[in-house]
Amino acid sequence: MTNEQLYDRLSAFVSDNKRALFDRLAPQRTRHITVVLEDIYQAHNASAVVRTADLLGIQDMHIIENRNKYTVNPDVTLGSSKWVDMHRYREAAGNTMRCVHKLKEQGYRIVVTSPHAPEVTPATIALDRPMAFCFGTELTGASEELMANADMQLRIPMYGFTESYNISVSAAIVLYTVMERLRNSTVPWQLPHEQLLDLKLAWARKVVHSAAHLEAHFRAGEMREQG
Repeated sequence: MTNEQLYDRLSAFVSDNKRALFDRLAPQRTRHITVVLEDIYQAHNASAVVRTADLLGIQDMHIIENRNKYTVNPDVTLGSSKWVDMHRYREAAGNTMRCVHKLKEQGYRIVVTSPHAPEVTPATIALDRPMAFCFGTELTGASEELMANADMQLRIPMYGFTESYNISVSAAIVLYTVMERLRNSTVPWQLPHEQLLDLKLAWARKVVHSAAHLEAHFRAGEMREQG
């Protein structure tokens, strides 16, 4: 049974309204842009970035937990964490580099935000390659390790006396600006057909009660028909 056939069967147990949302929103999701959060410890900041990613159609987030456990506040996320894929790096050591290596292997350019970066900004950064935008802890920003292994740094223009934006505000400014530019570009940012099907199937599994039991039933029925 293919994923397309499985989704057709499982989506019969999804409400018409939710199925329509899947059909409308899945083509608006992207993996051309992803988000990396390193050691974010304030739940409201973590939750705000998840909500921003969901609303902008960014499907993946990468969470580095070296010293601080990443937690979300459901009153802030408003359910958005259900629809975004969060990849966690939380082993005893080496989490930052494990994340960086994985993303580089997948073809991502590692971009770290810094108030001391040169002229590259969200409005001018090249969009041709997939990019992972990295945001560091609330007090000290990205670690020296992450900065040293980044492909480039990016600056958010500021015109006031304070040195930096709040982490959730920084993420919102960067991601909104880049995603608006991307959607108006000729860069192929949308998910390929197979990934669209996989995403809709994953969403259906999250909303259908006893989805795993139903899938097993569907597969068993197909095997009986083939036998």
